[in-house]
Amino acid sequence: MTQKQDKKQSGPVIQNKKAFFNFELVEKVEAGLALVGTEVKSLRDKLCELDAAYARINGEEVWLVGCKIAQYAQAANAANHEPTRKRKLLLHKIQIRKLKTKLEQRGYTLVPLRIYFNDRGIAKCELGLARGKRQYDKRQKIQDKDQKRDMGRIKKYL
Repeated sequence: MTQKQDKKQSGPVIQNKKAFFNFELVEKVEAGLALVGTEVKSLRDKLCELDAAYARINGEEVWLVGCKIAQYAQAANAANHEPTRKRKLLLHKIQIRKLKTKLEQRGYTLVPLRIYFNDRGIAKCELGLARGKRQYDKRQKIQDKDQKRDMGRIKKYL
């Protein structure tokens, strides 16, 4: 059994579709999430928004900022979590150092791509080391997508 077969994912997947459009991905890293119980239950219900989220490195720790995990409806108000709190990402120190050196270079950002549960039921966050796309790159991508769709329509009728 290979490593790729070992890393199966189960459960709901929350994706950051804007990240794939707005950024050019250079490298991907898998990180664990330090969560409260009600946050895990909300994630299992897919009540999460990653659109405005990003990751920051403070010292030797990585934090997920701007990720909104909705409050769990069945929990008591006192037991519920704050929806927009900073969440700690769990990475090895070596990985953090490598990311830190790359982030110090001009134009790189650490963007969460998706949150999912692995086969053991543990919440994971896939981070992408990304460089922002220019406006003309985005336009070109949209144009290519439209042309591909039009070609598919033409082939369908021939």
